[in-house]
Amino acid sequence: MCISGFNLIAADSPAIEAMTDFSRINAVSIAPAALINEANARMISRGVRLLMVVGKDDALAGLITARDILGEKPLQIVQGRGGKRDELTVADLMTPIGNIDTLSLEDVLKVRVADILDALKKLGRQHILVEDTDPATGLPRVRGLFSATQIGRALGVPVLGFDLPRTFAEIEAALVN
Repeated sequence: MCISGFNLIAADSPAIEAMTDFSRINAVSIAPAALINEANARMISRGVRLLMVVGKDDALAGLITARDILGEKPLQIVQGRGGKRDELTVADLMTPIGNIDTLSLEDVLKVRVADILDALKKLGRQHILVEDTDPATGLPRVRGLFSATQIGRALGVPVLGFDLPRTFAEIEAALVN
């Protein structure tokens, strides 16, 4: 439990403490064929800003974020090919799995929260997936997720856009201000 005035994690905490661990928390998912208004409603109802896009075979096809849905991307697609915004599907806006940055759980266990924020900033990303090996099948699986917004909230540091604190000193300075 968090004592008032103290954060649950710090910049020098082990990174694993800031990861959303899918072995403990169910990921919120949606089908690629779902309309973007349905995806937005699901995000709002579940209190998340990212959905895992899962195909028919339960394989991860990609990710879709609130920024994808509410930003300029839908307008650009509609202008480019015609149609209406309400007709766009998750597949139209999602980031395909092949374009998503990932870290291995083994690497995550070796770094600090500040290192994850640094990686997010360098990549210009809001999220990084974490993979490990499924002990039952021996195949790679998505184990968790880092969210810049969630880490910033836990640290008490406002994280807007991609202007993230990169170093422990920058995080400390942001906490003091």
